[in-house]
Amino acid sequence: MLWPFRFCPACGTPVHGEAGVAPLNCEACPERFFRPVSVGVAVVLIENRQMLLGRRRDGGWCIPCGYLEWGEEVASAARREFREETGLEVEIVGIRQVQSNFHRPEDLSVGIWFDGRRLSGELQAGDDLVAVQFFDCWEIPEILFPTDRRVIDEWIRSVDSIT
Repeated sequence: MLWPFRFCPACGTPVHGEAGVAPLNCEACPERFFRPVSVGVAVVLIENRQMLLGRRRDGGWCIPCGYLEWGEEVASAARREFREETGLEVEIVGIRQVQSNFHRPEDLSVGIWFDGRRLSGELQAGDDLVAVQFFDCWEIPEILFPTDRRVIDEWIRSVDSIT
C-alpha cells in the first residue's frame, strides 16, 4: 500500500493531514490512518568477552538484525533473523535495549536488541551478511547503524567497569 494516502481506503474520500507527522483523517468517515513504523530485532551474542558482529554486503558492520514479520512474536523474530544471518540457534535471555531508529528518515523503525545465549549451530554468514566475526571491545570495526553503536558503547562501558 502506498503512503501517504490521498484517498481513504475505506470510502474513497480525500484524506487530510501531514503524512508522517500526524494521522491522516478522512472527511467522510471516522477512519484515521497512521504511517506504519517497522520493528527491527537484533540479538547481542557475547562469548568470552567478545561480541558477534556481521559485515553486510555494503561493507558495513552491525549487530545481526532483521525485521519483524506480520503476525510474528518479537523474540521469535529475533531468533529467526539471527539463525538466518549467523547459522546459530540462540536462546533469548533478556532485553538489552530498545531504541527509536532515525538514521533512515524515510523508513523509521523501533529496534529491540535482545541478549542471546548460543544453543547450537555452526557459525557462518548468511542472508544479508557476508561475514560474521567475534570482536573484543577494543577491536570493534566501523559500525553501520548509530543505534548499534550505542548498544556496543554501553557494552564497552560495562566491560571497562569490570576490568
